Amino acid sequence: MDVKGNYDVHVVATDYDSNDNFAGDTQPAKPVGFWAKFDKWIQLDSASEGRYSNHDLDPVPVEERTWLARHYALFWISDHLSVSGFRTAASVMAIGLSWKLSLVCIALANIIQGVVITANGIGGTKYHIPFSIQSRASYGYYLSYLMIVMRMIVGIFWYGVQTYTGAECVQSMIYAIWPSFHHVKNQLPTSANITTQFMISYIIYFISCLPFHYVGVHKVKWLFLLKSITTPIVAFAIMGWTIKEAGLGQTSLFKQGNTVSGSALAWAFMSGLNSNIGGGTTLMVNAPDYSRYARRRSDTYITALAIPLTGTVMTFIGVVVASGSKILYGKILWDPLLIINHWTSKGGRAAAFFCALSFYFSQLGLNIAANSLASANDMNCLFPKYINIRRGQFISAVVGAWALTPWNILTSAPAFLNFMSGYSVWLGPLAGILVSDYYFVHKQKYDVYELYNFDGIYRYKYGINWRAFAAFTIGWVPLLPGFIPTVSSGRATVGMVHLYKVGFFYGFGAAVLSYAVICKFWPAKETYVERAVSIDDETSDFVDGVESNASFGEKRRSV
Repeated sequence: MDVKGNYDVHVVATDYDSNDNFAGDTQPAKPVGFWAKFDKWIQLDSASEGRYSNHDLDPVPVEERTWLARHYALFWISDHLSVSGFRTAASVMAIGLSWKLSLVCIALANIIQGVVITANGIGGTKYHIPFSIQSRASYGYYLSYLMIVMRMIVGIFWYGVQTYTGAECVQSMIYAIWPSFHHVKNQLPTSANITTQFMISYIIYFISCLPFHYVGVHKVKWLFLLKSITTPIVAFAIMGWTIKEAGLGQTSLFKQGNTVSGSALAWAFMSGLNSNIGGGTTLMVNAPDYSRYARRRSDTYITALAIPLTGTVMTFIGVVVASGSKILYGKILWDPLLIINHWTSKGGRAAAFFCALSFYFSQLGLNIAANSLASANDMNCLFPKYINIRRGQFISAVVGAWALTPWNILTSAPAFLNFMSGYSVWLGPLAGILVSDYYFVHKQKYDVYELYNFDGIYRYKYGINWRAFAAFTIGWVPLLPGFIPTVSSGRATVGMVHLYKVGFFYGFGAAVLSYAVICKFWPAKETYVERAVSIDDETSDFVDGVESNASFGEKRRSV
């Protein structure tokens, strides 16, 4: 049937008359069903069933590599200078560390994050492929799907949680414009765990985010530029106002020393360090999703400096503001939105609005970068025939913001929240194997065309690289006994608890080492190539007669 709904005509007889004119009988084909029409309608134009890929999953073409070093610097500046950034020191000081030791702990965590994210992103800058494709080289075609699903779940979950924080920004803006919004009567039952007032803010934030999900990844860098300009101004302004108004006297957090000592202090430090590193494991895993858009490989190196610098500065600002809130309001407020909600004068409300607006954009960019794009890339790989990055972001938004109902999780599901917070137990080893495979096993040499070949060299037997599975198991299983008590009433030995407190170091390190050792003694020789093959390789300008200006799909089909 054609696009107008006409039936195709099929020849069922091939008789010719005496003058050699065609005289066959014809009959209309059976009508195409609704689901067949719908399936064809939702398929992507750029999808190729033979390649299990589409434009967004293919290596990034030259014209879409628009990110420079300054864009990555701005990306990380805007990532840390957010509402969440203000709260960073709260959890560390709560377990007994002074503000100075908390600052050291968080700075060290950010340094480690920066190094790992930069290291794992190098493959993306060289081959211009996302995490979901690069993971095939180390895990195999089918096992990589399991890792992709694990990462996708994390992205969707935290999208919902960060949407909740974004709604708080909207709520603060409405408070600043219409103070009467404080008194909106709640029409929802207590069991809903959300008020009418906040639901209005939540819906506004959600709808306002959708247009940004429509923008292409290579173009969204302007949002990070906007964030990096406005958010630092707001953060330093709030800190300056706090110092002016409060003076940071004897009752401030600056006078609080360590509340634990000896070995308890050491383990508290390691627990805080591990927790802060773990918060960045999602970005460690999906580093290629952003580095693939770099114009030059060196453009992403700024990440190793930008992450610890901005993260540490933001933590210090958070401590100063929280310390001042104790003097001003009689209690410690780690959330800057709660502070600006106290600005009720005419001029104060104007300032509160612009601060909340800045945090709104900051939260928006953070949620796109860390969650929606990550999960969208994963769905893009799982369903390349139907889902591209744009569609994946919309699906992540709906599922994360509404299906998961984050307001219920944050108010009545602490065990589940602890489970998701401890997800680094699995993501640490996952990232470790990616790093080990790229640097120590395959020596940075992949054949990018084979990564898209279902029956290629990276398929492994049954689509599973047992070496990666073994190393992954070694990385997370020993951490499980220490992890269980955080989500249930179960108990664990002191040794298991201590191992969990250094979970990232063990999981990541054990995965790196064990995978390299296993591959040393049982190498998958069929996956080793003499030289790296990328779409930028001069020797691959012509692939079996296909010109270099052809699309990646055309080149791939010719191999």
